[in-house]
Amino acid sequence: MDEGAKLSADSGSLGEEQVPAVCIRPAALSDAAEIARLSVQFGHPVACAELYARMAALAAMPFQHLAVAADTGVKLLGWIQVERRLVLVAGARAEIVGLVVDAAARRRGVGTLLVNAAEQWARAANLGEIVVRSNVARDASHAFYLASGFGRVKTQHIYAKSLSA
Repeated sequence: MDEGAKLSADSGSLGEEQVPAVCIRPAALSDAAEIARLSVQFGHPVACAELYARMAALAAMPFQHLAVAADTGVKLLGWIQVERRLVLVAGARAEIVGLVVDAAARRRGVGTLLVNAAEQWARAANLGEIVVRSNVARDASHAFYLASGFGRVKTQHIYAKSLSA
């Protein structure tokens, strides 16, 4: 997708209303406060200063892409992070590692535009597959990804272990 391009949402998927003139563009450091606001809706609150530092680090990594959806208002409508992953047994692919659409903008095509932008970034990076993991509790996201052409290929548990002292 052309950076900063004005787009209209596809009104045909999932009964979504059309969102006029949504701009999908690379995230800027000045978007940190809005991305932090939206991240609360994702269930991952993060301090704005910490998010700003992470965004600055990501900006220096060419295998990372962070994009936002904006309209004419001050608030962002959503964001997506996609990265290039090289998996020993699966090869190179893109993985969506975060996607949030503001609750007030859901089911209006914003998520579709963000996923389309991630797919275009992956194609430009010569990646032949894009994957996403979705929490089992996020029923609406499962329907969204299936309607967006993703297929469910695996169910898994994710384990975490803190390494802090």
